[in-house]
Amino acid sequence: MKPADDHIPLVRPAQDPQPQASAPAAGSRRSAPRLFALDGLRLVAALCVLSFHWTASTDSRETYGGKVPDQFMPGISSVSSYGWLGVQLFFIISGFVICMSCWGRRPGDFFVSRVIRIYPGYWAAVLLTTSVLVFVPHLGRAGAREGLDIKTVLANLTMFQGQLGMRKIDGVYWTLVAELQFYLLFAIVVTMGLTYRRVVAFCGIWAAASLFAPETNIPLLKTFAMPQEAPYFIAGVAMFLMYRFGPNLLLWGIVGFTWVVALSRIHQVKVIYDQAAGRPLSWAVIALVITLCYVVIIAVALGFFDRIQWKWLTVAGALTYPLYLIHQEAGWTLIHWLRTLGLGTGAALGLSLVAALFTAWLIHRLVERPVSGLMKRHLNRSLATMRTASDQPAGK
Repeated sequence: MKPADDHIPLVRPAQDPQPQASAPAAGSRRSAPRLFALDGLRLVAALCVLSFHWTASTDSRETYGGKVPDQFMPGISSVSSYGWLGVQLFFIISGFVICMSCWGRRPGDFFVSRVIRIYPGYWAAVLLTTSVLVFVPHLGRAGAREGLDIKTVLANLTMFQGQLGMRKIDGVYWTLVAELQFYLLFAIVVTMGLTYRRVVAFCGIWAAASLFAPETNIPLLKTFAMPQEAPYFIAGVAMFLMYRFGPNLLLWGIVGFTWVVALSRIHQVKVIYDQAAGRPLSWAVIALVITLCYVVIIAVALGFFDRIQWKWLTVAGALTYPLYLIHQEAGWTLIHWLRTLGLGTGAALGLSLVAALFTAWLIHRLVERPVSGLMKRHLNRSLATMRTASDQPAGK
């Protein structure tokens, strides 16, 4: 799930900082208000994933006394079984917002913005989930506590637990690895200097790599090409170019191509979620939801939501990342506890959602904001020292 920047000015700049290498003047756009719609869509994506884990996933059976959700709330489960597609929406938004937030920034600024945005809230979520699993083990999933030791916790705090040979404390962390890989790839273009031409080239090269990677025997290429996730990130980047410079046939072609690739690879991920939901999912419904994800972000790019100026949506966007990080294992534990108190399933789910949103707000206000500010000051100071030292002649 994407930890997009909550405080960047999401506006159409009146002028490209590098016009000589960008789109023609006819494609540029005038400034527009902050894209509050993206904040709201991010929260919608997180709530969709939450609904899947709480009311459709077979992994929640211990939460409901050994029953899978489809057995006692089939009506809700039949819809929420597709909630995992919120991740695909989030990846498209990530491509859009990361490209936007990087435009006109130096590589060091990009590095700092990502570190201070993803780590403070993540650290809080890891420690919270670990505390829940350790101190109330009789209410959580038995499998979630296996091998939970200090080495596992420390590895998870790096966000590279998989690369360090450790398991994830919470299953939702897998999307963060995809995000980090996207950041690493996009950092190449940021280092070269963002221009319209280079970003389009990046989209084309990555799309080609994601197509051919599955047929190769090169593990590193498969890892970074991300065949399953790449279409969504690339589409988001191209949609941002539409937003900034206006749509044209080239950008429509990139978006359309990634959409076709995404639909053609549904069967690969469908197998996984058929098992996770405990029911066969419809290819047509998945394709429809993915198409709607594309359509809604295209609508944002074309300015259809510019009139939405609801300030509370910035709060919704701020809650998204911590809510996503804490909702699964800790959420299941809370629902289980409330049900042991005699609450019905509906009441337990409602109270758990309120508690999760409030906890996400606390993480944002008490951890993310102060820690991010502190880290930003010190990292910027470190970069300034590095730049000063790098400008000095060798030997001095």
